[in-house]
Amino acid sequence: MNGMKAGNTAVVTGGAGGIGLEAARRYAAPGMNVVLVDMKEDALAEAAAELESGTGEVMAELCDVSDPAAVNALRDKVLSRFGKVHVLMNNAGIGRMGTKPWEDLDAFNSLVSVNLMGVIHGCHAFMPGMLEHGEPATVINTGSKQGITRPPGNYAYNLSKAGVLAYTESVAHALRQEEDCQVSAHLLIPAFVYTPMVSAFIPQKPPFAATAEETVDFMLQSLERGDFYILCPDNETPRPLDEKRIQWTADDIIKNRPALSRWHPDFEDEFKAFVGG
Repeated sequence: MNGMKAGNTAVVTGGAGGIGLEAARRYAAPGMNVVLVDMKEDALAEAAAELESGTGEVMAELCDVSDPAAVNALRDKVLSRFGKVHVLMNNAGIGRMGTKPWEDLDAFNSLVSVNLMGVIHGCHAFMPGMLEHGEPATVINTGSKQGITRPPGNYAYNLSKAGVLAYTESVAHALRQEEDCQVSAHLLIPAFVYTPMVSAFIPQKPPFAATAEETVDFMLQSLERGDFYILCPDNETPRPLDEKRIQWTADDIIKNRPALSRWHPDFEDEFKAFVGG
């Protein structure tokens, strides 16, 4: 139920670079039509030019996903040209340097409006049509491990991605209630991936970082299995370590530990022992 075949159409936000562009390459390979959506005009033009050598059609659109009217206008353009959408990848995201949770409200609103509301706007605009056409289709929303374990230092990013997690779970559950539903929803949870958003802060790729290619490889394999939580590894964090970190975070509530006890000095030794065990 992934909709990935020649003649079908994929819409990828944040498609001009990083994970989005690599996913677009994979969708273009079998002859799908690909709609690249981004706010970076030059990178968008370069990405579109690269993909135009394939057998499917390429459509490049500047669109601010934080603006619901702009996303609805994008939908209308896409449907006018291609008729149906079979893959929706809500991947657009921005990063900010961390601030204290009571500081810089404007930056907070800007980040959440893209990272969380951009996902919601995409689903509201495109999903009714994907359900209506009745053909196999896939929705992929890009979250983050930071939305699960919520490490200190960037509360706005963590909150936005925690919202994507909660929203996408709700989408998946609601789809299960639809009769004869051919649409599935999935949460992409990248590891530390060296993308243009990261390179703006870290000029050279760290050896432990995953690549966009590795991430999309893992994503497509997970989709073939029907996984909802696409929990990606990198060169530092294999799945068993992710599982330990996630379990510890959940146990903070169950065991009534202090908030974010993984980073609390009184629990440092206990956490190390838990992970090591």
